[in-house]
Amino acid sequence: MRLTLRIWRQRGPEEPGAMTEYQVDGIVPEMSFLEMLDQLNEHLILSGEEPVAFDHDCREGICGACGMVINGQAHGPERTTTCQLHMRHFSDGDTIDVEPWRAAAFPVVKDLVVDRSAFDRIIGSGGYVTVPTGSAPEAHATPVPKPVADTAFEHAECIGCGACVAACPNGSAMLFTSAKVVHLNVLPQGAPERESRVLDMVETMDSEGFGGCTNTGECAVACPKGIPLTAISTMNREFLRAQLRGGRKG
Repeated sequence: MRLTLRIWRQRGPEEPGAMTEYQVDGIVPEMSFLEMLDQLNEHLILSGEEPVAFDHDCREGICGACGMVINGQAHGPERTTTCQLHMRHFSDGDTIDVEPWRAAAFPVVKDLVVDRSAFDRIIGSGGYVTVPTGSAPEAHATPVPKPVADTAFEHAECIGCGACVAACPNGSAMLFTSAKVVHLNVLPQGAPERESRVLDMVETMDSEGFGGCTNTGECAVACPKGIPLTAISTMNREFLRAQLRGGRKG
C-alpha cells in the first residue's frame, strides 16, 4: 500500500507545532500501525531528517504507552491500543492524520509524545491499600465474594493509556479515576482508605486541569479495555458517601 501520512510535528513543549505530510510505500496489511511508523522513521533517518517521536513500550496492548489520535479517533478505527492496530484496517491511497492526545493536562513533549504524569499523581494520591508488615497473609484469610472480585477485576483492567481523556470533548479523566477508585473500593482490602481515597483522587484529578464530565460517553467507547461508563456513577456515589461520612480521618 501507498499511504499519505499527515503527522503532528513539534520540536518541544514551548515550540509551535504543525501537521507535516509524508508519503510511505510498501506498507503491508500485516504490519501494525507502529511498525508502519518505524518504516517511515527508517526512511527519514536515511534521508537525514528527524524521525517522528512517539511513545511505545510493550507493543502487546498491555502498557498503554502508545496512545495517539488517528483520523480523529483515540487509538484509531478499532477498539484497541495503537500498537495492536493493524494496517489491514486502511486501504491503498488513504490519507491518515496522526496527532498526539489533545488535553490541557497532557502537554506535548515532542511530536506525538505527551506527558501523562498527571495520571501518576492521581494514582499516588490514593491508589493504594494498607498492608500490614510481616509475612504474607493466608490467601483465604479475607474472603471476597465472586461478584465483588469480578467488579474489581473488570475495573483493574484499565491500563492508563489516556484514550478516555483524548476522546472526551472536555478532556475529562473521570473514567480513568473512577476505574482506579472502584477497583480498590469494592474490595475489603481497600476499606481503610475508602473515604479518603475517592476524595483525594478526585481532588488531585481536578487540580491537574482535567475537564469536567458531561456524560457524553465517548470515554467508554474509546477505552481499549472496555471500562464501563457505570464506573463514573459508582465513583460519584462513593464521593457523596465519603462526604456524608465526614471524609478524611486522622
